[in-house]
Amino acid sequence: MVVERITEIYVILENKPSVLGELCATMAENNINIEAIGVFHDSAKLTVQPKDLNNAVKLLGKLNYVTELRDVLRVDLENKPGALAEVTTKLGDEGINIEYCYGTLSRKGSTVSVIIDVSDIDRALGILGA
Repeated sequence: MVVERITEIYVILENKPSVLGELCATMAENNINIEAIGVFHDSAKLTVQPKDLNNAVKLLGKLNYVTELRDVLRVDLENKPGALAEVTTKLGDEGINIEYCYGTLSRKGSTVSVIIDVSDIDRALGILGA
């Protein structure tokens, strides 16, 4: 398991057709690759390369998107039953609340990357051995 602190961009979105497509197209047109994305009722949470973070935030601001930067955990896990349960149980047993979580299978299929927003990121890093 690999655990690291990363910064995601929280973006307020209108809940209507084509809004997500426009956001993704804008990022692509400006050569900003979205590495992970979670889309919810009225928001998107996305991660980009650290070198692209400031450019992405400036671009979104120019286009009148409301954004916020949030520190979250990226946890790379072995792709097997129980791997996520182990992490989430460990955090819960120590009183760390998980605000939200989303993830994706790696291209090779042997690992899963999960983005987790927790109530105390520093304690969570210590608990998970990062």
